Amino acid sequence: MRNVVIVGYGMAGARLADEIRRRDPKAERVSVTVLGDESHPAYNRVLLSSVVAGSLTPDAVRLHGTDWAAKHHIDLRLGGTVTKIDRTRRVVHVDDTEVPYDALVLATGSRSWVPPTDGLLNGNGGLAPGVVAFRSLDDCAQIVEKASPGTPVAVIGGGLLGLEAARGLAGRGCLVTVVHPVKHLMERQLDAGAGRVLATTLRGLGIEFRLGVLATKYTPGEGLELNDGTHVPADFVVVSAGVRAETGLAEQAGIEIDRGILVDDALRTSDPRVHAIGDCAQHVGTVSGLVQPAWEQAAVLADRLTGAAPAARYAGTTVVTRLKARDVDLAALGDVHVGVDSVDDEVLCFQDPARGRYAKLVLRDDKVTGAIVLGAPDAAAAITQLFDRGLPAPTDRLALLLGRALPAENEASPADLPASAVVCRCNTVSKGQLVSAWRGGATTISAIAEVTRASTGCGGCKDAVCGIVDWLAASQPQSV
Repeated sequence: MRNVVIVGYGMAGARLADEIRRRDPKAERVSVTVLGDESHPAYNRVLLSSVVAGSLTPDAVRLHGTDWAAKHHIDLRLGGTVTKIDRTRRVVHVDDTEVPYDALVLATGSRSWVPPTDGLLNGNGGLAPGVVAFRSLDDCAQIVEKASPGTPVAVIGGGLLGLEAARGLAGRGCLVTVVHPVKHLMERQLDAGAGRVLATTLRGLGIEFRLGVLATKYTPGEGLELNDGTHVPADFVVVSAGVRAETGLAEQAGIEIDRGILVDDALRTSDPRVHAIGDCAQHVGTVSGLVQPAWEQAAVLADRLTGAAPAARYAGTTVVTRLKARDVDLAALGDVHVGVDSVDDEVLCFQDPARGRYAKLVLRDDKVTGAIVLGAPDAAAAITQLFDRGLPAPTDRLALLLGRALPAENEASPADLPASAVVCRCNTVSKGQLVSAWRGGATTISAIAEVTRASTGCGGCKDAVCGIVDWLAASQPQSV
């Protein structure tokens, strides 16, 4: 029997353990030990903003119940610190014990990056009083404890996670100001036009912005001083300025790293007995930091470790980014930074800032290669469908931008969707798989989620999954 040890019980590590047991449910081929440094079960980090907003409880974002490990023949060890990898003896040191392995998987994730702003860190290198990161369930508990109506809060970072935290805090009645060094929001996923419209939309929801400036000093109880000489009052500060891959264990063990732990298409590091997946892994120059690549990597590695598909390879992931914030509907995919003057691409833009709408479509050879869609969920669903399936765009480009050219997946009747239509992108679950699960006895939302994992990622497909379950319950279809 192959002895697999997984270091990290976050979304990637938990998913790998699940995938291994899907292929080897009785633990006949692979024994699995999972080492987690947190004291509680794995949870869905993607949904932490919903915990801050109060729309989900901490228990609602748990990935596993308390009986998961015993039920699935997993040796789960929580609250321990892995201090060393001995590659010669093939053991990992966990506090005062040693855990042997045949195959080691590093799923150590990433850590919050704290900008070099005077006062954010205390003398011991930890966060100063009144400063909270936005990375873990414990962070959320601190934020929720401090947040109350009328409380001034500064959020450092206008990226995806920072804006989700800001929206959650604004929903609790806090007076939120986002400080971001770039002149428009979410610069990695949005162009300047989309960033401006998004800022206008969020201002309408009670969030203020200081863009193109840096925080130079934090004073507890007072707030932030900025490099333009102005001041942002804040009773506490939430830091969401990016993350860095956790590579320390690998580096200490002499495993090759760059911005992440370097892996090949088989997800092997420079030591073929050691693998890496998720936020800590760097594949073909990319450290993704997103859930969908982590889960696809987990599936590939489970195929290899269990022998289900020994030649399985990870070829990279096409990602659709969604902002998960109440009253804001934003999707970005592919190459969004192509200019309208590109000679190789067809680029169309539509702006309606007063109504919070912005759409940009990038086409090459009539196929979608990039898009930003804000405030138009029908258009986002239709464009994403074309992007996922590699289909040619309709000739009426404006109708596509406005969401009128194709039936959107979340608006069309489930009966009209083909069986191959992808409903849950995070887990690549199609309508046909949902129907099969229903016919196999999974006749509730929770049962469907357990069998197929649809809706357990970013949560963006939940309405579509519910619609299909309602349709199945009403029609009891015999064919798809």
